[in-house]
Amino acid sequence: MSYVVDFENVSTVGVESSPVADALAGLRANEARYFKNKFDHRFTTHPAADVPDLVDYVARVLDDERDIVVASPPLEATEVLVDGVRWTYVFYESGLAVNVLYTLDPGGKRAVGFKLSDGMDVPDELDAFKFARQKSKLAGTIRGSYFVVKGDY
Repeated sequence: MSYVVDFENVSTVGVESSPVADALAGLRANEARYFKNKFDHRFTTHPAADVPDLVDYVARVLDDERDIVVASPPLEATEVLVDGVRWTYVFYESGLAVNVLYTLDPGGKRAVGFKLSDGMDVPDELDAFKFARQKSKLAGTIRGSYFVVKGDY
């Protein structure tokens, strides 16, 4: 069942099994607020089991680009297409959120972003990355990093 993420009344619906469920729900709400404010888009997530193509797409980009395999089980995923850019998100039980930003036109921006929920450790598979911190009213402290995608997906 899909879930329209509410950034005014943050809920752990869909991410209850995470040990940092409240922080992950806040991080997800933070993303929802961004898409609503910037693009007037309602951020809707789906159970990962219902959208295996999205989970597989993100896993393939991570593996092909950097030999990264996320150890944590995926809980939710979504894809947003706005202004010629495809944003694919997967939210993992550990509290990790991964997004693939992929401009459809050749030569556009293409990157993978990682965001760590407040209270989670950096996963072993991401220990090579440096994470910047940002404060969020919805999510506490979010740590983020990224890399540029070089391949075509």
